[in-house]
This record gives sequence, structure tokens and C-alpha cells, in this order.
Amino acid sequence: MPTNRQDAWSQDEDLLLAEVVLRNIREGGTQLQAFEEVGKQLSRTAAACGFRWNSYVRKQYKSGIEIAKKQRKELKKNAIAPSEFAELEESALTEQPAVEVPQTRSYQIEFNDLVAFLKELYEKADSSQREEHENYKKHIQELEKQLYYLAAENEKLEKELKLIEQDYKALIDIMERARKMVVLHEEDRLKK
Repeated sequence: MPTNRQDAWSQDEDLLLAEVVLRNIREGGTQLQAFEEVGKQLSRTAAACGFRWNSYVRKQYKSGIEIAKKQRKELKKNAIAPSEFAELEESALTEQPAVEVPQTRSYQIEFNDLVAFLKELYEKADSSQREEHENYKKHIQELEKQLYYLAAENEKLEKELKLIEQDYKALIDIMERARKMVVLHEEDRLKK
């Protein structure tokens, strides 16, 4: 049975790592800065965050990385400062935008990319849950087979033990009779 490490990464920590790294990519920062930021928040080293990103999390966010890179290029092309970009994001959530956002085709493509990314992420999560469920079912079936085998083996050994105990008891009875016969035979011989 595998044991979990005390310092194992949780899904929330992976999500935080991904969010911060993707934000840094979007805003033109470095991954190292993101690892240091996440490390401080999670009380882990930047190296540990970098290793987790490169070995596990990055593979799950390939399309998210591409979207973040496209957004960074768009920001550089339009020369929008990261703080202004944050204002644009916030204003898009309100009914009356503080800044006029021009309706261009590139924003529509980014939205479609985002929708595609979210669908892909949902499908991956769903398939991994199904796969995990199947793995658990297989493991349970294997354990049930093992339990059945061990129960049969136990029953067989119990029967063998009873037979050995009966044979032992019979042997002791025979030896006791033989001893009594020898004692009686000795007493008869002494009496004569």
C-alpha cells in the first residue's frame, strides 16, 4: 500500500502554482519569480516549486501556457502595461467598463482559446477521475480475489490441523495403552 508523504503537493497547491506561473508568463515575468512567490506562500523552496512545475503541473497546462504567451504578445503589441491589463480584466466583469475595450478579432480568438482550454481541462479531469475509479475497482477486485484465496487456504490449513490433532491424540492413546500393557505385563511377571 503506497504511503503519502507529509510534504506531498495538494491539488490546491498545484492550482496556486499554475495560476501564479501563468500570470507571470502573461505579464512578462519569469518562471523563477513565480516559483519564489509560490514558495513563500506555501513555505516551500523555489527549487521545489520549479521541480513540481516542470515534472507534473506544466504538462497539465500546455494549452494554458500557449494562451498566456499569446496574451503576453498581445500586451506587448498593444503596449498595455500589466496594471492596465488588470484594469481591463476587472472592467470586463462590471456592466459599465472603465476603459473602452476595442472589439477586435484577436480578443474573440483568445476567448475561443480559453473556452477550448477549459473544455480540455474538464475532459482531462473527468477522464482522470474515471481512470482513478477504474483503478480502485481493479484493486478492490484483486483484494477480493486475495481474500477468497486466503480464506480457502485458511480453511484447508484448519482441516489439516484437525487431522493432525486427531492423529496425535490417537498416537498418544496407543502409546498410553502400550505403556499400560507393559506395566501390567511387568506386574504379572513380578507376581510369578
